[in-house]
Amino acid sequence: MIDEKTKALLKSQQGELDAVLMYQRLAEVVTDERDAKVFRALANEEWRHAQVFYAHTHAMLHPKKAKAVLLPRLYRLLGRGRVYPMIAKGEYDAAAKYERLIADFPEVARVRDDETRHGDLVASLLKR
Repeated sequence: MIDEKTKALLKSQQGELDAVLMYQRLAEVVTDERDAKVFRALANEEWRHAQVFYAHTHAMLHPKKAKAVLLPRLYRLLGRGRVYPMIAKGEYDAAAKYERLIADFPEVARVRDDETRHGDLVASLLKR
């Protein structure tokens, strides 16, 4: 049986891998090249985050495609003004969830901080 900490680490690792694929797909469909560049950079950072969790789980997980399919479709249907706030909220929510892991896994503090920065960065794309 898997303990609660390991479950949280696995869920976090999965979320980071899902975000890698989501950002890669978004970079392929967005119409603004500056946005695409940001999404490619975020995909790379999410990959590094997944490696932080992998160091504890040693689980070979694979990204789930749901967000990678849904978010580009929503982008095409609703536009960046509606989709980017959703993405930013997802980043802020992840940061909040990581807060409870930090006491046992201090290196997750950097991941939490990055997720908050990601949320701010995606939100700032709408301000240009």
